This record gives sequence, C-alpha cells and structure tokens, in this order.
Amino acid sequence: MNLRHFIWTTPLLSDKKRIECLPFFWLMRIKVLVLSPDWRTIKIRLPHSWIATNVGGSLFGGFQACLADPIAAMACQKLFLNHRVLTSSLQLDFIAEGLSDLELIFHMSPEIERQIRTDLAKKGRSTPMFEYGYYQENGTLCTLIKAKVAIRPIADC
Repeated sequence: MNLRHFIWTTPLLSDKKRIECLPFFWLMRIKVLVLSPDWRTIKIRLPHSWIATNVGGSLFGGFQACLADPIAAMACQKLFLNHRVLTSSLQLDFIAEGLSDLELIFHMSPEIERQIRTDLAKKGRSTPMFEYGYYQENGTLCTLIKAKVAIRPIADC
C-alpha cells in the first residue's frame, strides 16, 4: 500500500484532512475551507507563498492546475460509487493575476448530477464538463477552470 492510498482510505482522517494530507496538496499547504458531506460543494484556499509565486509575483499557474485537476473527479468519485473517475481534460483561463491567496470554489449543480445519472443509466458512462474557478480575496474571478471528467464502469478500465 502506498502513502496516497493509505491517506485516502484511513478512517483516522476526516475528508477535509484527507485532501489536505495528500502529498501533492500537502506540499502546497492548501486549506479545505468547506467540504459538504456529499462533496457537491468544495472550497479550498491555495496560499500565495514564496514557493508558489512566479517571477512576476503572481501565483504560479502550475500550482493552480495541480489543485484544480482532481477536484471535480474526486467529487464525482464520492457520488458515483462503483465507477472509475478521472479528469480527461483540464483548461485554465487566467483572467487576472493571482496576487493574493486564491480560493477554489467548486459546486456540482443538480442539473449536471441529473445528466450524469441519466447518462450512467442509459449508456453506463458519462463525460460531464464542470466549470469552477479561483477567486481572489476581494471576490473577483482570477482563473476560470473547465474540467471534463470521465466516469466509467470499473470493468471498462
């Protein structure tokens, strides 16, 4: 068993701590601010630190991509058990410089969830697109995230 698997499956950690302790997130020092019990709403702070700052002084886009990548897939994994879930496409649109801590805000709408459930019932698979974003401390959108998630039966993987 590797460390990531242990962190993800241990009953010793809450879901919030589980996310924060994943090695790739732990090094970024993220803080899970909101995690609804069903994982439909997630808010995570990505700190603006010296290690996460690019030469221009804003938050490095690679850090933003690293955190944004698995969020929609992890939410889907919690809701759609007995399926393999992964990010199949990730797009980041850097609208403004990240000059402060950024807050990733993800919400799965009832419409998207309904679409996924319909797709799974009819086709056994779904590939929904999620839009979420990073917001600066003053509430302005900094980075628009578009993530396409592949939800497949475990037997297909």
